Amino acid sequence: MVIRRAILNDIGPIMELVKAVVPLMNAAGNWQWDDTYPNPAAFEKDISLQQLWVADIEGAIAGIAAITTDQDAEYAQVGWDLEETAIVTHRLAVSPDHQGKGIAVALLQQAEKVALDRGIPVLRIDTNSENEATQRLFPKLGYEYAGEIDLAFRPGLRFYCYEKRLIGNILNKKTPSF
Repeated sequence: MVIRRAILNDIGPIMELVKAVVPLMNAAGNWQWDDTYPNPAAFEKDISLQQLWVADIEGAIAGIAAITTDQDAEYAQVGWDLEETAIVTHRLAVSPDHQGKGIAVALLQQAEKVALDRGIPVLRIDTNSENEATQRLFPKLGYEYAGEIDLAFRPGLRFYCYEKRLIGNILNKKTPSF
């Protein structure tokens, strides 16, 4: 598996992944995504900003994650300071053919690497209240539950927010070893 930045030629396979994931999400009661979101325009924007990453397994897109500094205004509902720069993972998904193989973990590790490389000590992420898999995964990776919000662009849905602080890791990275 190679974690790499997405390119425009990846849009077709990314949309196929989304098309395969949405029915599974919906069947589990998770209505976060549908046939209108996420869409090619969202991914094209992510690519133009060099913030969309893919897990590539032998030329197939096995997973995706937008690794950004974009914080929804609603994050203030859990007491987060939105003036504090944070690496925020959005649009995290793994192909049904590749679930259970550590792809989401690898993409979240990439988010941490981006944070460390940029000297940003905070990682944030949210997930639909019905997404039990991510609610189990995030704490295993050191994310702490911060609270519940609603998002204006997804009325009627509830989202759980998680945060991970890397201050020790940032300091260790900048400290020379002898």
